[in-house]
Order: sequence, then C-alpha cells, then structure tokens
Amino acid sequence: MKLIKKVLTAAVATAMTAGAAQAAITDNEVRIGYLADMSGTYRDLAGPNGLEALRMAVEDFGGTVKGKKIVVMNADDRNSPDVASSTVRQWLDSDKVDMVAGLVASSVTIAATKVLNGSDAIGLVNGSAASSITNEHCSPNHIHWAYDTYPLANSTASAIVAEGGKNWFIVTADYAFGHSLESDVRTVVEREGGKIVGTVRHPLATSDFSSYILQAQASGAQVVGFANAGGDTVNSVITAGEFGLAQSGQTVAALLFFLTDVHALGVKTAQGIQLVTGWYWDKDKEARAWSDDFYKRTNARPSMVHAGIYSSTMHYLKAVETTGSDNAKIVRAEMAKNKVNDMFTKGGYIREDGRMVHDMYLAQVKTPAESKNPWDLYKIIRTIPADSAFRPLSESNCSLVKK
Repeated sequence: MKLIKKVLTAAVATAMTAGAAQAAITDNEVRIGYLADMSGTYRDLAGPNGLEALRMAVEDFGGTVKGKKIVVMNADDRNSPDVASSTVRQWLDSDKVDMVAGLVASSVTIAATKVLNGSDAIGLVNGSAASSITNEHCSPNHIHWAYDTYPLANSTASAIVAEGGKNWFIVTADYAFGHSLESDVRTVVEREGGKIVGTVRHPLATSDFSSYILQAQASGAQVVGFANAGGDTVNSVITAGEFGLAQSGQTVAALLFFLTDVHALGVKTAQGIQLVTGWYWDKDKEARAWSDDFYKRTNARPSMVHAGIYSSTMHYLKAVETTGSDNAKIVRAEMAKNKVNDMFTKGGYIREDGRMVHDMYLAQVKTPAESKNPWDLYKIIRTIPADSAFRPLSESNCSLVKK
C-alpha cells in the first residue's frame, strides 16, 4: 500500500510539474514579432504606424507580463510569401517568438500561418483581407481580427445591386486576397440577381492601370469594382477618374478602401464612395481618445488595421497575464473565453474558426463641404451587426469547426 501511495504521489507531482512547465512564460520574456510591408504598396495600410500601434499596446500594458519583459522585434516581409515563411521560421527556431503580429498581404499571411501551425506561437492577423484565412486556411495557431472580404463583399456589393447596379466588371489584384474578394463579390452579385460581365487581373503594385480601366470602360458594365488594396486601389481610383468612368455613368466601387487611401486621394476625388470598415477613429469618445494618442506619435489618424493591432495585442497580453503562459493553445483558449471590450469594439468574440466577430460599418466618404479637416473623412451610414457581418459557421470549411 505504501509503495502504491508513493507511486501515485510521484505521478501527481510529475503531472503538476509538466503542467507548470507548460503554463510558464518561456525564456522569461514574452517575445512579439511584427511582420508587415514596411516599404512597399501596403506600407500605409499597416507598416511603421502599425508597429507604433503595437508598441503603444506594450507600453500601455506596462512593458511586462508577470514580471517578464515584453520584447518587440520587426521585419519587412516585402510582400513575399517566401520572405514571410523564412522570417517566421527563424523567429520560431532562433528567437523563440511567442506571437506574430501585423500580417498584411493575404498570400504572406497564409504562408506565415502555415509555419506557425503546430508551433507554440500564435499569429494575430489584422492587415489581411482574405476570408479564407479562417475558412479553408484556418489553424489553431492564428486569429483573424479586424475585417475580411466576406463583409466587404456582402455589404458593399449588396447595397450597390439593390440600388440598380446589376452588371459588374471587376479589376482584381492577382493573388490570394484579390481572388477571395472577387469570389465573394461574385457570390453576392449573382445571389442578388446581378451578373459579372467581365474580370481582369493585375499584378501587385501595378504602376499603370490604363489598360485595365479601358477594358472596364469598354465592357459597358454599370459597376466597376476594384478588388485590390492600398496603393493599387488609390491608383485605380485615380485612373478611373482620369478616364471619366463616373462621368460616363459607371459606378466605381472600391471594395477595400482604407482611411489612409481616402486621405491620400482627398475628399474631392473620393467623395461619395461607399465602403465597409471594421472601425473608424471618430466613431465614439473612446475611439477618439485613443486616436488622439496615436496621432501625437505618428501625425496620422489610425485605420482599422492600426486599431486592430493595438486591440488584439492587448487582448493577447491580458490572456498571457491571466494564464501565466505564452503557450499558443493555452493563450488562444483564454482569449476565446473572454469578450473583447475596448476602443476597437464592444462584445467582440473569437469563434472556433479563429474569426474575431464584431460589428462592421457601412460608411460613405464625405464631400469637401462636409469635411472639417483632412482626417474628417467618413459618414457612418449604418452598423452591420456582428452576427450578420461575417461568414456564418454553417457555411464554413474550416477543419476546426464541428459540423
């Protein structure tokens, strides 16, 4: 009996030791890697200001978790999936990174999350749009935070079709994000009784959109939709204006239009364009207060991506503090257990597929007469409730979703 008791005691002690080790903060530091386009087409979308939002979260949290220092490193992914894969692999193997933030181009994010899958680290995706990131490309090691192509297509396209814009021509960025957005738009347009009369795809960071806009113009489509982002969207809208698409009666739909894009164009050029966003800096008192702090550091107002980076980082750090662990499985479970209530959203929650579900907003770019300053850019037309904004789990192909 004594021997059995000793064996059981030893087994319990071993199990407790293993559990404690699993729940510990490894290497006595919480290490965060910020991976984003720091110099190319998507620089303004996240870039250096996204890194600043991350640093704000770390500072506001106090710089430590459970007495362990929070360390931030960063890298330029150069919009290359290969660069992303090798960077994340080095971070995991050599630098023992616990969380990867940023993650902008969808092709980059998909490559990075494949490396993260099965590791002890987690990725918090804010810049990427492809809804496939929490659909066929879902994993236990990443969470998609700010927005995705599903609400962009569902809300923007359905609103335009309802107003009579039945026939569409789509100019698409030729990689994962563009393909996903084009597919989601096609689904919505056809569901609402419309038709895609033509598409054309362009490489990332295209400098001359003339040939693509000419094809869109020649198609006779009522609506020309831009399934691209960042500098590509800005250049698309400018070229459409130069060719007089709106003046000839075609509706221009920028399907992913960021605050930074509108600011770059100015309200005179962008006025009247409708768009869907996950957040707006002037939407309420709490958002304005945080945005004022951001502005003091960057001389710019934050986009939904910058706000999402701050929000997701704070939620992650709170989970690390509560659990005393930086293990991806433990931290993700704690993050999913608690609602997101901060300057980004109220009542947000993380689903089993890794989608953070929250309200989205249909906005319209103000006219020059309505805009009071260079960053006073949007009118919020309506709120899209969280549970109807994102792809329902009943339509999910994510392997983590129980059917």
